[in-house]
Amino acid sequence: MADNKNRLGRGLGNVFPAEDLMEAINAIESNATQENSKYNKIEIDVNEIRPNPYQPRKEFDKKALEELADSIRTHGIFTPLLVRKSEVSGYDLVTGERRLRAAKLAGLEKVPVIEVTFSDTEMMEISILENVQREDLNPIEEAYAYESLVRKLGYTQEKLADRVGKSREYCANMMRLLKLPDGVQKLVVEKKLTMGHVRPLLSLKDDDQIYDAASYVLKNKLSVREVEQYVHELSGTTAKKVKRTPQQKDPWIKDLENRIQNKLQTEVNITKRAMTISYSDTEDLNRILEILGCLEESEEGKA
Repeated sequence: MADNKNRLGRGLGNVFPAEDLMEAINAIESNATQENSKYNKIEIDVNEIRPNPYQPRKEFDKKALEELADSIRTHGIFTPLLVRKSEVSGYDLVTGERRLRAAKLAGLEKVPVIEVTFSDTEMMEISILENVQREDLNPIEEAYAYESLVRKLGYTQEKLADRVGKSREYCANMMRLLKLPDGVQKLVVEKKLTMGHVRPLLSLKDDDQIYDAASYVLKNKLSVREVEQYVHELSGTTAKKVKRTPQQKDPWIKDLENRIQNKLQTEVNITKRAMTISYSDTEDLNRILEILGCLEESEEGKA
């Protein structure tokens, strides 16, 4: 890391491999707080910082921001933000939007920053890769982030998979979510439907049918398997209502199911002595195994 400051203008692909990106950012931020640091840590007015135009994250948890703001009021900001000098005025934010928002909520007038040099391309890449690697994005934001890297930076699917540390199939499946109507995408963002619920809907013929099907799935609280059955029936002659047996669950178990479902983006069912994780096909299974960190382990075991 000795010469990172002089290498930041050469393209992130040449500076940091994807798996080292978070380590490199953390090193820059932490080294700036040490004496005799080679990084330029300064304090600037919060109003001088312009939001990162390439920030893929659009949804910020209000409760989490308030908690961070409370911490900042008490302890201040330990980790500086990364900024670059703006061509217009002030500074452009590179990383640290949560800290900046929370600092404003806390009433801070100045925040600690590290000034670095990034091109527009580098800012886009680092913003997207940082959020993806920190798992800060909902599925739709992640899909748009991947699409931006492909469309604006000319990534092939192979390079995209390599840079974000995912499989090509995983990235392709995520980007397919962008074919959903806006209303259905919103249901995923709001965590009312999981990725496992909406993927089967992509096989339907048009946006109206997809939206109507999504509304039916949500209203009837269908499982992933039931969605697949329902879509199969819709694709045939007539749609048949899926029979369901109401079940009463312990609220703690239901909350645990919801949290695991939000993490895996698929149906999860917890019973007294078992937990069932649903998947729609082999690609979806691989996606879930990747999230759990099991796919690489299983592949290494075969080597």
